[in-house]
Amino acid sequence: MNDDHAPAAPTGRIVLLTASHRVAPGLLSWSAWQTLHAADRVLCADPGHPQLPYLREAGVEVETAVPDAHALVEACAGGRTVVVLPGGEGDQRLTDGLARLAGSGRVAMPDLELLPGSYDLPGARLLDLVQVMDQVRRACPWTSRQTHEGLAKYGIEEAYELVEAIEDGDRDALREELGDVLLQVVFHARIAEEGGEGEDDEPFSIDDVAGSLVEKLVHRHPHVFGDEVARTPDEVQEIWQRTKAVEKQRESVTDGVPVGQPGLALAAKLAGRVRAGGLEVPLPGGEGIGYELLALAARAEAAGTDPETALRAAARAYRDAIRAAEGVRPL
Repeated sequence: MNDDHAPAAPTGRIVLLTASHRVAPGLLSWSAWQTLHAADRVLCADPGHPQLPYLREAGVEVETAVPDAHALVEACAGGRTVVVLPGGEGDQRLTDGLARLAGSGRVAMPDLELLPGSYDLPGARLLDLVQVMDQVRRACPWTSRQTHEGLAKYGIEEAYELVEAIEDGDRDALREELGDVLLQVVFHARIAEEGGEGEDDEPFSIDDVAGSLVEKLVHRHPHVFGDEVARTPDEVQEIWQRTKAVEKQRESVTDGVPVGQPGLALAAKLAGRVRAGGLEVPLPGGEGIGYELLALAARAEAAGTDPETALRAAARAYRDAIRAAEGVRPL
C-alpha cells in the first residue's frame, strides 16, 4: 500500500511562557492561564521559580524538570502541547538545541511559540533602579559612606548639567542627565531609609517620596482630578498658587523661597511672589550694580522672561563670539 499521501502525524506545540519579574507572580494574562490549563505538560527547570506556588494553587501540575531539546520535541509527538517556563541556566542551551534541530531538516519540529504571560507596566524599570541602588549602598565602599550633606553638591551639579543639555538641544545628553538627577533622588531616599542621627529623624523610603508627590500632584490639579475647571495656563497657575497657599499657610510671600539659588533667579522669584500676591512693594532704591540687576530681574519677570535663562543665552552667545575671535571652532 502506498502511504505517500497519508496525512502527516501532528507534531504538537512547544510554548515558552515568559513573565516579567517586575510584575507580582501569579498575575498572568488570560491567554497564559488558558494555555497552562489546556497543556498536556507544564515543565520548569527551576524548583524555586516564583510562579510555581500560584500555578499549583490554580490546579496546574508542573514538572520541575526540562528535558533536552530532542526529548522535548518527542514529548510533543501526537499533537501534544508542552509549556515550558524559562528561568534557569539551561534556558539558552534548550533554545540553542531547538534551533539546531530545526535547522537540521531531519526532525519534524513542533510549532514553537513565545507567549508573554505578563508585561512590564510603565515605570517598571524604576523597580530595578531601587534594587540596584539598595545593593550598591550595601556593597560599595564609597556609596555606603555617603550622607545627605556630602551629596548636596552633586545635586546642584547634576541640575546644572541637565539645564545645559536642555539648552543645547542634545537629546542623548538630556536622557543621560535626567538619569543622573534621578540617581540623586533615589540615592538620598535610600540614605533616608536608615534614619538620621536625631531622635526625630524618622526614616523614609523612595515609596514615601513618591507617595507624597502623588498626593501633591492630585491635590494641586483639581481641574484634572476634581471638579474645578481650568481652560488656560493662567487659570491653571491661579489654581496652583491658591492650592499652595492653603497647604503652606505662609506668613509671608517670601516663605519657601530658597535664598541659596543664583541671584537673578532669586530676584525674579521674589518679584513674582510680590506680583502674584497683589502686593505693592517698591524696589529698594540703593545704588550699585546689585540694585540695577534687581530692577532688571523684576522687569524681566513681569514680562514673562526668566532672567537667569536670558542671561545664560546671552553669555553663551558671548562665549561663541570669543571663540570666533580666537579662531577656535564654535561649541
